[in-house]
Amino acid sequence: MRLLWIVALASAMAAPLALARAIPNPNQTHAPGNESPQTPIAQAGYSTPVNYQLQCAGCHLGNGEGSVANDTPRMKDFVGNFLKVPGGREFLVQVPGMSQSALNDDQLADLINWLMRPDGMAGKSVPEHYQPYTGEEVGRIRKVPMLNLPQTRAGLIEQMRAKGIAIEDGMPMAY
Repeated sequence: MRLLWIVALASAMAAPLALARAIPNPNQTHAPGNESPQTPIAQAGYSTPVNYQLQCAGCHLGNGEGSVANDTPRMKDFVGNFLKVPGGREFLVQVPGMSQSALNDDQLADLINWLMRPDGMAGKSVPEHYQPYTGEEVGRIRKVPMLNLPQTRAGLIEQMRAKGIAIEDGMPMAY
């Protein structure tokens, strides 16, 4: 009986390996319509709203609401508050989703400026005298890595609280 269990277990473990193809088939061709190499996003010429969908909406959602369950802060009607405290302007570029995105510096500047438009996701949270980002500025800032996102963000949130800014980012108070 013991031998039967061993054989059954060995067979069950070997079956997936026998069905798996560990080495790609050199004769496999692209699926129809995918024959040409993909164009990198930085060269594709997508509109800024499309770049948002491709680079940001997966976490922050299409409307910028974010997700507490996924530890993703809300941008809608809040993200412009970062521009009201020292270090916040840099923070918006250095957040890993921005600094490490596939967008080039000009596209990333356009994306942030699109978010900060009066009718954009940042809404009324944008400072009155908002200075748009430039590609040159974004390129300079994104080269400086943020070493501790939670600590940096918490420090900026504390500065906002000290200025009396309501923290409505959808995240728990401890963050």
